[in-house]
Amino acid sequence: MTTSTNTNTNQNTAAVARVAIVTGGSRGIGRAVSQKLAEDGLAVVVNYARDASAADETVAAITGAGGRAVAVQADVAEEKEVAALFDRAEEEFGGVDVVVNSAGRMTLSPIADLDLAALDAMHRTNIRGTFVVAQQAARRLRAGGAFIGFSTSVVGAQFPTYGAYAASKGAVEAMTMILARELRGRDVTVNTVAPGPTATDLFLDGKTPEQIDRLAKTPPLERLGTPEDIAAVVAFLGSPAGHWVNGQVLRANGGLV
Repeated sequence: MTTSTNTNTNQNTAAVARVAIVTGGSRGIGRAVSQKLAEDGLAVVVNYARDASAADETVAAITGAGGRAVAVQADVAEEKEVAALFDRAEEEFGGVDVVVNSAGRMTLSPIADLDLAALDAMHRTNIRGTFVVAQQAARRLRAGGAFIGFSTSVVGAQFPTYGAYAASKGAVEAMTMILARELRGRDVTVNTVAPGPTATDLFLDGKTPEQIDRLAKTPPLERLGTPEDIAAVVAFLGSPAGHWVNGQVLRANGGLV
């Protein structure tokens, strides 16, 4: 595991009340979540897999607005790297209160045509990665804390070509209530957010304008979601105001399904 060099060197850890780790926190929905949590006063550990420059940009945006953040590299499917990620959060800010596992991989293909190597890579990140991060969260979250996983509304909508991706996210949904029940007595919540079509680079890549327009008109609200829409839901679930919500899958999709 390596640590990005762009950090806020003037941090006063004693003044930090709550701390968040956001995996996949450097781009797209993860970046919006990182920035929203920082706006709400949390110190944020922005995890990234490969793109250090994107993580540095996210940290710079947070610290430039007066927030506190560091960027830390780790592969979410590697247990030693994830343990070191949590170690860094504890060393830098004193503990961990919110864990958001937004790191993910998506490969689209009809089931009959899917390259099984792509299936294995996707499930390694989406299933094993969620499990590894959830293990550390279950061991280390402080009382009053929250673990928030990510699924997809396609688990319900069941669009063609999303079979393998939806299967990987269905596994995340299956873990949600089980982990919530396993943490009985810890005062820690476990929930999963399942976005619908959201205007990120990952979603828009490879789609025609006609496909994007059709998907945008599908929900009753007749638009794509934004990363900020999803970040607001995550921030609520991670806040004291959302602490009575536990063991749930929230489909944040404008009424898609």
